[in-house]
Amino acid sequence: MEQSIFYVIICRKGNLTGEKVELVLSCVDNFEARMTINTACNEENQIWMESGVSENAVSGHVQCMRPGYSACFAVISFTLLSKIFQRIFLDECSCVPPLVVASNISERTLKREGVCAASLPTTMAVIAGFLVQNALKFLLNFGEISYCLGYNALCDFFPRHQMLPNPSCEDRFCQQRQEECKQVVNENETKGNEKTEDEITHEDNNWGIEVLDESLTGPTSGCCSGPGEGIQFAYEAPIKEDTESKEQISEVKNLSALMAELKSL
Repeated sequence: MEQSIFYVIICRKGNLTGEKVELVLSCVDNFEARMTINTACNEENQIWMESGVSENAVSGHVQCMRPGYSACFAVISFTLLSKIFQRIFLDECSCVPPLVVASNISERTLKREGVCAASLPTTMAVIAGFLVQNALKFLLNFGEISYCLGYNALCDFFPRHQMLPNPSCEDRFCQQRQEECKQVVNENETKGNEKTEDEITHEDNNWGIEVLDESLTGPTSGCCSGPGEGIQFAYEAPIKEDTESKEQISEVKNLSALMAELKSL
């Protein structure tokens, strides 16, 4: 409880001017500490990010928790985790309790065989880079934030997904943030329905000019029909016209005209 109060104070008055911080980065290495940070951030409606490396040292994850908008650290049961993410998070701390924690097994007594210790520094550096990049995207407001990004070094697998909050979460602050988020969404929808576009009229329009569409036509190659998923062409080569066929057609026309002149003589 004392640790939770400590994190609450950090969220409220943790920046250089003694005001609320914009983002909390979790750098702890156990489930209990993550749960403490999760409780404090839910109470203060504080966005926070965390990361972790699995026990086999060849996979990891990065997460962003936004109270009320995304799943908190302890909101979803382990059985609801998709099969794709089980490849990454089966043995590591993520936004759902790992198997050892859900089974009430102490993390301190856990031992595993086949751990690739040589890959641990590299995997930790990769995960740390993803965490910092995700934090920069949030603070500098560019790109798209990843709410749940996995990494598996054995097969170079990078799953990306967003977990929605659970309405029956045991954390009362998480439920409170969910209700607040719903109210904001409903208010935005109501304001959007009330807005009506004003038609632009010109007093002098002698030629009857009308603007039908001002949208720019982009390249026809989309990201799905291009070289691969998430990749698109930055430049499209112009379509080459078949000049040879045009020359043949012109020659045929000239020949027919010459024959017509000869018949008329």
